[in-house]
Amino acid sequence: MNNELKKRIEWLDAMRGFTMLLVVAYHVAQFGFGENEKTSAALPFLVLFRMPLFFFVSGFLAYKARFVWNIRNTLPLIGKKLHVQIIPAVIFLCIFITFKTNSTFWDGLMNALKSPTKSGYWFTWVLLQMFLIYYAISIVAHKTLPDPPVMEGDINSEMEEQKKSPMTGRFRGVCFWITIWLLSIAAYETLYLPKVFKYHQEPIYSYTSFVQTIRFMQFFLLGNIVHRYWDRVQKIFDSVWFFPLIATLAVVCCADIFKWHTLKFALTNLPRTVAMYALLLMVVMFFRHCQSWFRQERPLGKVMQYAGVRTLDIYLLHFLLIPSLPFVGTWLNAHHPNFLLDIFCSITVAIPVLAFCLLISQIMHTSKPLGKFLFGK
Repeated sequence: MNNELKKRIEWLDAMRGFTMLLVVAYHVAQFGFGENEKTSAALPFLVLFRMPLFFFVSGFLAYKARFVWNIRNTLPLIGKKLHVQIIPAVIFLCIFITFKTNSTFWDGLMNALKSPTKSGYWFTWVLLQMFLIYYAISIVAHKTLPDPPVMEGDINSEMEEQKKSPMTGRFRGVCFWITIWLLSIAAYETLYLPKVFKYHQEPIYSYTSFVQTIRFMQFFLLGNIVHRYWDRVQKIFDSVWFFPLIATLAVVCCADIFKWHTLKFALTNLPRTVAMYALLLMVVMFFRHCQSWFRQERPLGKVMQYAGVRTLDIYLLHFLLIPSLPFVGTWLNAHHPNFLLDIFCSITVAIPVLAFCLLISQIMHTSKPLGKFLFGK
């Protein structure tokens, strides 16, 4: 692994840690303070990019440049994902229902299964669905697309292919994956056209949480495409116009979401969608640009990377540790809107919650079999 790639992975792990902090802060505000998106100054903003960023990173890491996508090689991956994504989530969901709900265990379990969010534990199940979809698409792509150059700078073979036909080599691969990504966006948009599309209202979409998969699959695919064509994407990131453009889009779209409300009916969701992409890319570009801050030898980088590689552990544990502080939410609502204070209070409580999650995780990993059983690794 060369130094550039190592730095890239370091800042990516740090970004995962940052994203996990946002997730915990969001749930502190939602469950601990008792806030909701209609009254909170922070929740409507955080919800725009916290989960898209998480799925973006998952898709980024799912790309395997030298992997031969066939059924024989993919089955072990599926087996591993089934263990990591299902067993820990089921265990901690049962613990959560036992200790954190007022209903009987059976009623709590049924209520969780009926809900697309599974009492908060939907993420691992939805991510498993995304992996399975991605694996299936990758197998199809491997059978139908020519193998692209796998080494950085191996341009000659690509140029020869392009001379033979414009629809060969990397160009054909780009078209394929962008088409898949655009189809995922189209599927996402059907969720916001209830007069035309009603399929997602069927109970099966809640029981399976597949409605969440439809909502966020686009960001998984975006992360995968960014990694797949990282050399080209970096040139876009480094251009003088790209960051100002997406920053402007983020400001304008957030203004429309929270203040102007100019677009109506079918176009209402357009500013929200653009804002999600713009904010996500701004965070990615920030961590890449400031990657020297997040190296392993720096205290900030070491802490954030440690949290980044334990994201599953934190995710599974933090629901059990969020304190009940409804008076904070009452005070914040009485002094609404106060974005900075809302964010500060949420993160201030989220930091010790995250720290205790890491402590408990480390204790559980004292036994390797127990750590693997509870957290999948």
